[in-house]
Amino acid sequence: MLNNSRLKENRTTRAIVTNMLLAAVSLFVNGFGVYLTIQANIGAGPWDVLNLGLSKTLGILYGTASVAISYAILGVDIALKEPIGIAMFIDAFVVGKAVDFFNKINVVPKCDSVPKGVVVMLIGLVIMAYTQYTYMSASLGCGPRDTLLVALAKRANKIPIGAVSIALLSLATFIGWLLGGPVGIGTLICAFATGPIMQMAFSSVKFDATHVHHQHLADSVKVFANRKVA
Repeated sequence: MLNNSRLKENRTTRAIVTNMLLAAVSLFVNGFGVYLTIQANIGAGPWDVLNLGLSKTLGILYGTASVAISYAILGVDIALKEPIGIAMFIDAFVVGKAVDFFNKINVVPKCDSVPKGVVVMLIGLVIMAYTQYTYMSASLGCGPRDTLLVALAKRANKIPIGAVSIALLSLATFIGWLLGGPVGIGTLICAFATGPIMQMAFSSVKFDATHVHHQHLADSVKVFANRKVA
């Protein structure tokens, strides 16, 4: 059952600003979860293999690479005429730069063994799952990558979305690997455990992501302009 009390109405400027802050804080903590999966040092998640590969190739920070790729994907989402929300722009920037922040202060050293790495990675995935819930509950849009997945699935005719997801993640991993990104057992853990862990987290707080009505950017602008949103 959906916990409707957790869903956010974005009918006023104050509500939207409050939920933008909720999304930003959630995504910052989500960045800590991503940071842990990288520090696990057993191979990064598919998208992070790409981010780290680009970072290594161009000699730039992880966050800079992440932001560049996120906004590039957001551009594709817009070109495909997918629904865009304010939080998508926040997502594209905050997560990557949060990882840079935690790297700078060196909160958690890189793991030096596989068992320790697996534990740290799983902790990171759990943090990411719960912050995904709080971020999505702000009802201001999903992440650029999730939106791209949905867009591709809609255009893939009868191909299941799971198959589309595997193809997209495989492509990101392959390109990242070519660029020198770290591929290992952690990559497989991220690819196959992220979904079940997220489902467990959502179930524990009685949250159904399919029932969230995300506000489109145009409607958010109308609210800021004091125009009624139906």
